[in-house]
Amino acid sequence: MEALSLDPISLNGYSEYGAYLALFIVSFVAATLIPLGSEIVLLGLVESGLSPVLCLLVASVGNICGSLMNYGLGIWLGHKLLQPNRWVEPHKLQRAINHYQRWGLPSQLLAWVPIIGDPLTFAAGVLRVNIWGFLLLVTVGKVGRYLAIIWPAL
Repeated sequence: MEALSLDPISLNGYSEYGAYLALFIVSFVAATLIPLGSEIVLLGLVESGLSPVLCLLVASVGNICGSLMNYGLGIWLGHKLLQPNRWVEPHKLQRAINHYQRWGLPSQLLAWVPIIGDPLTFAAGVLRVNIWGFLLLVTVGKVGRYLAIIWPAL
């Protein structure tokens, strides 16, 4: 009986699809208010031999979709979450709203930054900012971050 190979280069066929799906899911969740990092998964898959360009695309789309979910949750639940003793700590949300009101829509370029990025995308929904401007700036920031991470592999 052959030993199980954990050689990352052995990704092929359907297992590649699973790797891309996992990257999408991790990148999506990482962009929500749930603390999770997708960069290590992205790097691991690129190092395993998967297409850096396709990994960049999948991770970016997943991360942007997660930010859009935050935006939608901000629109849908923002008024409820602003009340004390809810899921989001009021001081953290208020800090994001204050930052957003000070810097405006361009602050969405920071949506990729750990700790502050996710609340910023939520605050954008609470404040009902223009979705197209939001999407453009979040996309630029998130694709730029992932591109910087995998640049050496390109």
